[in-house]
Amino acid sequence: MTYRDVASPQVLVWACTSVGARMPVAMAPLALVFLVRGRPGGYALGAVLAAAYVIGEIVGAPVLGMRLRPERPRPHLAAGLAAGAAGFAGLGLLPDANSLILGGFAVLAGCAPAAVTGGLRALLTELVPERAVPQALSTESMLNSVIWAVSPAAVTGLALGVAPRVPLLLAAVLMGASAAGLWLLPSGWKTEGSEDGTRTGQSSTSRLLLGAWPVYVTGAASLSLLGLAELALPALLEQRGIRVGWSGPMLTGLAIGGGLGAFLYGLRTWPGLLRTRSVVLMCGTSVCVTLLALTPDAAGIAAALAVGGLLQSGALVTRNLALREVLPPTVLAAGYSVMYAAAGAGYAATGSLAGALLTVTVPSRAILAGVVLTLVLTGVGWWGEARRTRGPGERAGGVVATDPPARAAGSSPADHPACGLGPGPGPEGAAVCGRGDAEGRL
Repeated sequence: MTYRDVASPQVLVWACTSVGARMPVAMAPLALVFLVRGRPGGYALGAVLAAAYVIGEIVGAPVLGMRLRPERPRPHLAAGLAAGAAGFAGLGLLPDANSLILGGFAVLAGCAPAAVTGGLRALLTELVPERAVPQALSTESMLNSVIWAVSPAAVTGLALGVAPRVPLLLAAVLMGASAAGLWLLPSGWKTEGSEDGTRTGQSSTSRLLLGAWPVYVTGAASLSLLGLAELALPALLEQRGIRVGWSGPMLTGLAIGGGLGAFLYGLRTWPGLLRTRSVVLMCGTSVCVTLLALTPDAAGIAAALAVGGLLQSGALVTRNLALREVLPPTVLAAGYSVMYAAAGAGYAATGSLAGALLTVTVPSRAILAGVVLTLVLTGVGWWGEARRTRGPGERAGGVVATDPPARAAGSSPADHPACGLGPGPGPEGAAVCGRGDAEGRL
């Protein structure tokens, strides 16, 4: 298993399109703060606009993702990106508008393209052989790490060096270019029995998505843990008597660690079931965040963040692979969109938790409280996955002991005790289940 199958011209086109779609997402919260910080109460208004943007994402991702048609998603995705570009353009062109108007533009910019992450992820897996799906998803996670490492510096430099509206206008241009880039990619992704999938009712799709709730719980937990550490980092540094300016380089180290972790995950086949790998990686990340809260010096905090990011990215990859186990192909893009929403909800929840706890306790204790909550969510998610997938055909290595025939079109995931998809080619076996886990934040 190598990255050779991922290195192709079409994957490069996908990467450029994905950067155009995702860079604005990474830029938006900080750009909104810079946009209005010169107003009276500007920082508070910026936080409200950023929250409105995230709420738009959380609502839009599942609602719009469920409407993606596997055989023809391009018009839906392009329309979402175009509307998102219009939202960013409105923010950049009317920075002095009433706060309610700005809030409406922020919701539009977050909501309209919210299904694009799921659609692009499904398109990526269409561009590579089945055996290379884990490497493709690891590549996606590495790309996200680069985007999240570059975005804060780009926003800060443009907002302070040129004008506060420029990052949002750049976001509009990038998102519009991404919409055009969709026409250089496949028009959709193949599914077994896609005709049946298009006739599947909304209630049936909802049941399938709700059945994957354990994956969403652990996915949200894996992002929220380091989200809490990231949001509480400046206060923690101040508590330790360390210059707050070090938070930027430390968060860059976190992103670099995340990219390295995703790369290492895709280099080889890892033993154990996906849910077991996820729990191990999440426990390792929890240890790193605990050390982050307890370490008194800057070097220790930076190291804990970097190693935590490395482990977290692997956990995120396992979550996307786990979705491929439990969902049929016709609703997989919707599942990715729901995961996107769950991650956003987890990040927003940790932000609220951090804000509430920092008013009553020291930052280190606030971070430790977040660790406890994350471990509880991880345990609940693991229990739900184990309860769903436990069956006589499953064994320790994540490979099904028997070789049942491929799943018939329209059959239920319950038809296969491990994942409902039949055994996959290559050494990942049923851990990938013939279709192949990475999510950056959002």
